[in-house]
Amino acid sequence: MYQTATPPTGNSALRNIQFHLLQLVAVLMLVTGFAGDSQTAHAQAQPPQFQDRDRLEAFLSVTGFDTALESITLSAGDAPLMLGRESSDFGADWSRTVTEVFDLSVMRDMALDILGRAMTDELLNHAVEFYASDLGQRLVAVENAAHMVEDKEDTRSAGEAMIADLLREGAPRLAILQRMGPAIDPQDSAVRAVEEIQIRFLLSASAAGVVDMQLDEAVLRNLMEEQRGALRLALQESALVHAAYVYQDFTDAELETYVKALEHPDMQKVYELMNAIQYEIMANRFEVLAGRMADLHPGEDL
Repeated sequence: MYQTATPPTGNSALRNIQFHLLQLVAVLMLVTGFAGDSQTAHAQAQPPQFQDRDRLEAFLSVTGFDTALESITLSAGDAPLMLGRESSDFGADWSRTVTEVFDLSVMRDMALDILGRAMTDELLNHAVEFYASDLGQRLVAVENAAHMVEDKEDTRSAGEAMIADLLREGAPRLAILQRMGPAIDPQDSAVRAVEEIQIRFLLSASAAGVVDMQLDEAVLRNLMEEQRGALRLALQESALVHAAYVYQDFTDAELETYVKALEHPDMQKVYELMNAIQYEIMANRFEVLAGRMADLHPGEDL
């Protein structure tokens, strides 16, 4: 029987943060996934190419990318758990600090800035043409709803049951869902992105004194390399379970149309850029949060 991912064994901060980020990425990949940071680094070094900010704003909305950005804030609430601690360890101002660090206007500005330096008319028009269609907007609606679900345990269980049924029946729908992951992340770089977010968060937390250990970057990278295969499999399984649940009301023909749209070379370039932006924003905001966490204590205000 199909099994979804289970948390890595052990109580280290590294293993905790890895599993919680895995659960977040499985949902984010339904719309934006992750890629490496090479494209954002290149884009940030370039002068603005796309001057029409209104069109970029519309792009965020029609593709659902704006909601994907907003959902990053939900992941931040679990940051203490990733370090083996509770939100109460960081005092009454924890929620306010999360809201400030993951301010949507800040994240939108970051996204628009990178988009403005890397997006082209051709790519923007290609993505908008699909996502503005009736099917595209229906897909965005369910993806947006999935992003904003805070407790994903019930949806995960339902998705597992759906995958089990598809396996038992030998249904062709399973193969369509399985193609979705590679289409969204053609470079298979989601795992590396998760690793980089972990490294940047943990090193920042260590430097700020939030975790009771001194972390060495080389050691962290070696440990993650050892776990990469298992993490890749867990990420693929989690993404498949989420996809089965989120797209349950769509026909096989509609999902086939969607996957073919995702597999188009122009759409894959769009996703590569969106993925890289999502990754950079998450890593940046978690780094900032790690520094702010050091100043929060039970019963104390900022």
